Amino acid sequence: MAAGPASLVTSKWIRAAFAIATKLHLGNTSLNGSSFTRFSTKSALPVLTLYTKHVCPLCDEAKVAIESYRHRFQFEEVDIKAKGNETWFEKYRYEIPVFHLNGSFLMKHRVNEEVLERELSKFEEQQRG
Repeated sequence: MAAGPASLVTSKWIRAAFAIATKLHLGNTSLNGSSFTRFSTKSALPVLTLYTKHVCPLCDEAKVAIESYRHRFQFEEVDIKAKGNETWFEKYRYEIPVFHLNGSFLMKHRVNEEVLERELSKFEEQQRG
């Protein structure tokens, strides 16, 4: 069966809708295209951000330590030495690894699993709320 004009339009629409839904689900963009806009929904996961740099053995250890919790948050890494991250470099150059949960400081130097568990549980309880 040959594809007609209607099926081509439908196919393009489906691909575009899927691309938008994927971006929204990942929390990287909004419908207007602005970066890092997140939507507040009951099903959203908190964002755990690791401030790090290239060649950071403590950061590598920290990533291993949080692995069993990964299903409970979205994970982002910020390279403090990357262009545009000068503020983070000045703030954390002697402190990494540093973790933020939803934009607020959580812990530094080593993973404190008690703190991580407590804050993730608190977030999950608020979501059930």
